[in-house]
Parts: sequence; C-alpha cells; structure tokens
Amino acid sequence: MKIAWIGLGVMGFPMAAHIRKAGYEVTVYNRTANTAQRWVEAHGGTAAPTPKEAAQGADIVLACVGNDDDLRQVTLGDDGAFHGLGAGAIFVDHTTASAEIARELAAAAKSKGAGFLDAPVSGGQSGAENGALTVMIGGEDADFDRAKPVIDTYAKQATLIGPAGSGQLTKMVNQICIAGLVQSLSEALHFAERAELDIPKVIETISKGAAQSWQMDNRWETMVEGEFEFGFAVDWMRKDFAILLDEARRNGAQLPVAALVDQFYADVQKMGGGRWDTSSLIARLTRD
Repeated sequence: MKIAWIGLGVMGFPMAAHIRKAGYEVTVYNRTANTAQRWVEAHGGTAAPTPKEAAQGADIVLACVGNDDDLRQVTLGDDGAFHGLGAGAIFVDHTTASAEIARELAAAAKSKGAGFLDAPVSGGQSGAENGALTVMIGGEDADFDRAKPVIDTYAKQATLIGPAGSGQLTKMVNQICIAGLVQSLSEALHFAERAELDIPKVIETISKGAAQSWQMDNRWETMVEGEFEFGFAVDWMRKDFAILLDEARRNGAQLPVAALVDQFYADVQKMGGGRWDTSSLIARLTRD
C-alpha cells in the first residue's frame, strides 16, 4: 500500500514517521521543502514538490495542516492533492477544521470515486511522538476499515463516530470538555495556594477520587510552578474555539462556559502567552 502525507508540522512529522516505521512506502509533502527533505533524511521515503504529485498513485493520502484555508489549498488548490487523487483512494484529514469543510471535501472526493475521512486527533505533540493519539473519525465504514491499519500506527484509539463531519464535531466536544477542566483546575490550585494548603498532598488525595482528570495528573505541577513553554498552544486552542463557537451559533447549542474560557485565553494571549500550553489559564489568576 502506497501512502502520501501532507503537512509535516509538530504533529504530522512524527505521525508520518510511525507509518514509515510500520513498513509502508511513504511520500511526503510540506509547504517548506526543507522540512520534507529533513523528514526523508531521517526516515526514508520520498518528498514530492506539490500535494498533487504526492497524491498521484497513493492508496491513502493523509494530511495535517493548519486550518480550513490551508486545507482547501492543499486539496482543491491548483496543485492540490485532489487533482492527483485516484479512484478508489482515500483521503484522511487530521486537521482540526470545521465540519462544513469536512462535508465539502467528502463530496469532492466522492465525485472522483475516492473516499474521505475527517479524523482530528487529541493527545498533543507527545501523543503524536509516542504513537498514542486518540482519533475521532467521520466517514463511511468501508473507507474507515481500509484506512484503520495505517491510522493505528500512531493511534491508541481510532473510532468511527458517524458520517462526514462527525469527527470534527466530536473534536469540538473534546475541546469544550478540556476548557472547563483546565479552568476549574486553575481555580482549584489558585484557591489551595491562597488557603496555604500543602498542594502536593491535596492533589495526591483528590486525584484518587471524583476530581481526577488527565489535566490534573499531567499538568498540576507545571501549573503551580508557572511553567508553560510546552504542549498545546493557546493560539491553537483559540483557533479551535472559533470553529466550535461558530458551529454552536449554527446548531443553537448554548456554550456559556466555553465562550467565557475563550475570553480568558484571549487574556493569556494579551499577556504574551499565545504559544504557552493551555494550562496557562492559571496565569490569569496568579499574576500580580
């Protein structure tokens, strides 16, 4: 099976590497050609000068780029992958994008006799590097079944949720949950500090009960220490919030907490924390 990968950012670079390590033939494309060449030097395979040429002859084409506009450019643009996508091929999009573009690209792929899966991921850079991502997928059963062995090379969980767009909508649900969790944890740690409690003992105790969460287990220490130069950036989270809040306006969902936390993240950006990890919400509470 021949594989093409488009977009070698902090997520795509290691994800594509896992596919190559599993023994697949991989052709990569990246907007910055030097990055694609560096990937080839590290992992083998070949680099293509355009998304179209990367997709030609590929059984499965995967992408992980920045946003809806980037995705349209690498798929439907003049040298986009869909111009090289063959009948029977499958395009798997790991970009966190809108459900609207997922449906648009699914229809465009179908017109070419190809398949399409919208497959945003959760787990961040560490999950990509360790092959432990959670992948939420929208599309057809047959396309999912065929692409899943490739996706499994970098995923600990890959689930078909429903038709095209369902993966993106599920990622929105994921981000809504994270927003509430991180803000609550920030307030809890801030409160514990002001109450002069032994925070390690507090976390050791409450993490064994109903308050436990991934955020608590993996972020409380760095939050208390004010260390945020890692992880999933605030700028990326605000991009995701813009997508999900727009979808909420469309479907009528009321998201008062998510909307409020989005504004809190805007405050963090004003503090110069656009590239800080999302756990930096606590910085709003502890600043002088």
